[in-house]
Amino acid sequence: MFKKIWKDEDGQGMVEYGLIIGFVVIVIVAAVLIFGDKIGALFEDIGGRLNSPWTSAPSGS
Repeated sequence: MFKKIWKDEDGQGMVEYGLIIGFVVIVIVAAVLIFGDKIGALFEDIGGRLNSPWTSAPSGS
């Protein structure tokens, strides 16, 4: 009975996918914690440029 349970690999693929997803989540959370302020400033800059396109556009002459 224990040999059958020990050699049963039906759930192995799902465990591996779960570990990969968990690792990706940890990397994303770490990136947001490290670069969150810079990303926020970047989006604020882009939003400011979109709100006033005529004042920040370079001259075409």
